[in-house]
Amino acid sequence: MSEKNREGKRAARERLAAEREKQKAAEKRRRTLIVGASVVCVLGLAAVIGVVAANSGDDGGGDTASGPVSAPQGAAGTDKLAVPVGQDTAKSTLTIWEDFRCPACKSFEDNYRTTLHELTDAGKVKIEYHLVTLIDSNMGGSGSLRAGNAAGCAQDAGKFRDYHDVLYENQPEESDDAFSKNSKLLELAGKVDGLTTDTFKSCVNDGKHDTWIQQSYKKFQDDKLGGTPTVILNGKTLDLNSLTPDKLKQQVEAADK
Repeated sequence: MSEKNREGKRAARERLAAEREKQKAAEKRRRTLIVGASVVCVLGLAAVIGVVAANSGDDGGGDTASGPVSAPQGAAGTDKLAVPVGQDTAKSTLTIWEDFRCPACKSFEDNYRTTLHELTDAGKVKIEYHLVTLIDSNMGGSGSLRAGNAAGCAQDAGKFRDYHDVLYENQPEESDDAFSKNSKLLELAGKVDGLTTDTFKSCVNDGKHDTWIQQSYKKFQDDKLGGTPTVILNGKTLDLNSLTPDKLKQQVEAADK
């Protein structure tokens, strides 16, 4: 073999090794993204950060509600506090506690959205979403409540999953309480075909599901859940530090057999 050929093959091996190391580093960063972000979304956040949300919701948002609980259509679980996504015949149930203002929740959704859609569409898992107001409680503002109510209104319209994804795809910075503005939530609803109806607008502006969201957060506190997102598969809380989309898929498919 000529010296030139040996040099060429050595260079190719070095490029391949470098590419593999690059891929390993990218995977490590991806897997630690949720872990790093989750530090933000734990109980007692205000004591750590001491930040008050910049906006207080100046177009009819409000951060309190009273009166009877009005659960969205099709709500499931104990006291109808969960929004189900997927087929009832699925053998596995994935329970997710989320807050639309929580950056760790966005990281989870961004990394797992495709896998969750695939599993629910295939009838292998049913997801029960519980919406809470953890960031409102810790940082002030009402964006968690307002966004949660709007998501409940989207559930009434049969478009929860699409709107849920739009909210996370357009999540503002944690200290920016942009979701406290109903006008912002209605603007984002325009990204979901057929959602922006007069009924939906009234539901959002009237805070129809506010007390339902508050009851969900009370359940979150009563159950002493440590933070968001909390993800539970068939009754077992998953360790997001070691979980990957592939591992989640494997666990669901194993239970489906």
